[in-house]
Amino acid sequence: MKKLAIILGIRPDLIRASLILRQLQEELGDRLIFIWSGQHYSDNLKDIFLRELGIRPPDIELSASGDTDAATVGSVVKSLFPVLLELDPAAATFLGDTNTVMGCLAAGQLNIPIVHIEGCMRSYDWRMPEEKYRTTIDHLADVIYTYFDEYKQQGVAEGLNPRNIVVVQNLIVDVLNAYYLDRLEYFDQMASPAFFVERGIEQGAYYLVTCHRRENVENPAILGNVMKFLGRVGLPVYFTASYRTQKNLAAFGITVPSNVNIVDPIGYEEMLVLMVNSRAVITDSGTVVEETAVLQVPSVQMRRATERPQVYDCRSSVKFDPSRPEAYPVEETMRRLDSIVGTTWEHGLGDGNASGRVVADLVRRLMEDDFRGHLPEYHHLKEEVARSAREDGLG
Repeated sequence: MKKLAIILGIRPDLIRASLILRQLQEELGDRLIFIWSGQHYSDNLKDIFLRELGIRPPDIELSASGDTDAATVGSVVKSLFPVLLELDPAAATFLGDTNTVMGCLAAGQLNIPIVHIEGCMRSYDWRMPEEKYRTTIDHLADVIYTYFDEYKQQGVAEGLNPRNIVVVQNLIVDVLNAYYLDRLEYFDQMASPAFFVERGIEQGAYYLVTCHRRENVENPAILGNVMKFLGRVGLPVYFTASYRTQKNLAAFGITVPSNVNIVDPIGYEEMLVLMVNSRAVITDSGTVVEETAVLQVPSVQMRRATERPQVYDCRSSVKFDPSRPEAYPVEETMRRLDSIVGTTWEHGLGDGNASGRVVADLVRRLMEDDFRGHLPEYHHLKEEVARSAREDGLG
């Protein structure tokens, strides 16, 4: 039987796919090949997540890299192609919307079926490379696992075959159930007085911040607006900043407000403790706003548009657009945030069984050799072309 390849590359991939990887390992053993692109490579962006989430190390590391998105994507495709050529897996599985998912081009060039987990999500903000990436892989994919019916309808409206799209609900609910809600005593012990003293913050009296999206951190004016906003939120800010964000703050000469403490990226357990003990989280991360929705933590979403509108639907999040700060005055944004602090909501993101649904469907398809979503239509066309060529004396 052929093997199943899963290609991941950044820490949110590890979080969302953690239960899928563990369950597939149990089901498939050495028929599961876990490939790491190398997009994230340092201990605090990769290895600590493997340890804390109980994921075995990758079978293959591509060590793809680049100074630009183009160089990184090119490196992923170039490095992945010979690996897939040798493995010849039943399918190449990708998750999300990063540079790594563009490795699907290598799979497509080799005519290996492509599986996309977290498909059909759309922000309709075409500035975002992520929007282009997820649109591209969805239109190449043979099988798409999407979270909700509304996402499936977005894909169908673009011309995707509805038979290729499987609705599974949101993976993050499963992950938080397994790694946080089922281990509350452990996290309560982590959240000791010393934990907050060491970080110079007071429990419940700070904002946790992340900011990494290109549209926010690659533009000096927009990144400056983010820092001005943080300087006026009225409480200390604990900012776990990506290395790209830190580099650009220095390169652009942007002043860091006195209430903002910038630290390097941190592990998942520390992040969860900081999240649930904050007054609220301010972020441009899609994963984080879903985590806060599940964990009953209010959030401010620093985005022009989001592919995750459910966090607005359940009233766990309010919006601040740093590209148009005049439309979202700080005082009004914080007033709207204050209105949801201390409230509860039904997040509506899923029942906690999404990972199991993905695993069951992947295993079934592997056993039945049922990955080629484009196969019936493609073969019918191929046969017609071949017949016509023979009749014309060309075959």
